[in-house]
Amino acid sequence: MSSKLSVSAAALCQDRHMVRLAATLLVVVLVLGGGSGLTGRRTFGETAAQVVSTWRTSAAAAIWRTGFVPLEDLSRMPRKVSKQIGHDEEYGWVVAGPLPVAPARAQVRWDDGSMTRVPVIGPREALMALSPWPEGYSFPDGKAYKLTGATFTTMRLKTVRGMATVPAWRLYFSNLPGPIDHVAIDQEAVGTVEDAVSGPLPGDEEITDFKVLDGRRLLVSYEYGSCNADPLDIKVRVSEEPDVVVLGLDVPHQSTSLCAGTGQSRQDIVRLDTPLGDRVVLDATSRLPVLCHRARNACHAGNELPPATRTPEVRSLSGV
Repeated sequence: MSSKLSVSAAALCQDRHMVRLAATLLVVVLVLGGGSGLTGRRTFGETAAQVVSTWRTSAAAAIWRTGFVPLEDLSRMPRKVSKQIGHDEEYGWVVAGPLPVAPARAQVRWDDGSMTRVPVIGPREALMALSPWPEGYSFPDGKAYKLTGATFTTMRLKTVRGMATVPAWRLYFSNLPGPIDHVAIDQEAVGTVEDAVSGPLPGDEEITDFKVLDGRRLLVSYEYGSCNADPLDIKVRVSEEPDVVVLGLDVPHQSTSLCAGTGQSRQDIVRLDTPLGDRVVLDATSRLPVLCHRARNACHAGNELPPATRTPEVRSLSGV
């Protein structure tokens, strides 16, 4: 989210993510001896078929095509606000004044003329989306940003379906030098791709990103667990369908004994049989669009930061 968090809070969220990632890779390597998530179980073709079936039969594909799937941070703030939040450490976010009641629903309008009505969150929920701390957490009086008012407004936001005008809250604080805008759509109520897919398949490898080099060639980034620093003969596997492309990894079996595993990352180029076009690229392990790694809010509701280092998004706010 834009960063919706202070620098210290962003570091805290990122640290939690890195601990989970390191623990996952270490446990898998210790238990499986660094073997591939595909070795000894189903073939890549079988895995890809299951991934495609889940994508088509769950609500994931429909959400991606016709729902609200943001590709940008959900919060925006003036540069002077971002600078102060970056300077402060361990600050909380608290309500310190009366707040307006949220409307039951509001409208999202895409630039292509399509629109949909969505449930919205209130200003208190928008504040909690900014905060890395649980609601009700107490802070010293001088160590919290105090929300004193809010107005219901709109934001311009990039989505999978193109640019859209979306409902938002403009939040005013007594001890910040400007307001913060935050998207007011209730993502949990409208549904997310991550919730529709319902969890990853077993495996310690993951496609983390891709770049289209031309119509048929993709530069694929991926992560995997390794028992040592020696290079492994890893193959990027591809399964193509008319509506999706599934990417996965064949990681050689490394050992049957315990090892102190480490996470590794690499890139390879793959060639498709037909141009990618507007097909969705899915990761065979997470079963999610690979785009979810670049734009965490596209698939996930909440304020968890993606793996990469984030800094607050700074934009001019209309009327500020």
